Amino acid sequence: MSKKFSIKDWSESDRPREKLNSYGKETLTNSELLAILIGSGNRTESAVALCKRILASVDHNLNALGKLSVSQLQEFKGIGEAKAISIVAGLELGRRRRLEEDVHLNKVTSSKSVFEIMQPKLGNLEHEEFWVLFLNNSNKVIQKQQLSKGGITGTLVDVRLVMKKALEISATALILCHNHPSGTLKISEADKQITAKIKKACMSLDIKLLDHVIITEKAYSSFADDGIL
Repeated sequence: MSKKFSIKDWSESDRPREKLNSYGKETLTNSELLAILIGSGNRTESAVALCKRILASVDHNLNALGKLSVSQLQEFKGIGEAKAISIVAGLELGRRRRLEEDVHLNKVTSSKSVFEIMQPKLGNLEHEEFWVLFLNNSNKVIQKQQLSKGGITGTLVDVRLVMKKALEISATALILCHNHPSGTLKISEADKQITAKIKKACMSLDIKLLDHVIITEKAYSSFADDGIL
């Protein structure tokens, strides 16, 4: 009679727990992390294979997975109530962790602080991305949003959506930022045009546009610092 594929039965190099312990949590795939939570698969597939199938059902989107109920997870062969509860609990802890991180908001005190906040996200990209930081009255970042990917011409940035989001979350100020994969810090005409367009919209809604920061891997330039905002 066949038995469930338990993680204990795997070769040592394939065991997610051992892999995490030896090489660090960052080396595990999402399916391997989920496999640790459920411990075993079913009679025909390993825990990792089962978790891959579960993730595929939500297009590998962890946010979507976190919305599945215990009963919905139990529809997968090999996922009983206990395993389903483990998955729900694990994802809920992740959600609460994000909420706690949001309590300690990044406070913007200078263009350098914008660089420190966004360089890890933009500094090493090989394509251009345009982001906006939404701030509260204390100049703390309450949300970050990507506006475009691959370019920053006015046609790729919907200013109305930026203003709509600012009003929805009660932001009182904005900071624009984008990266230059080429490494140059030269401000282009397109940079100036989109900045002027968003600044005009901000003024009509009594929202401050504090800066537009251009980010490269190791340096940055600031519209505010250069006196051209």
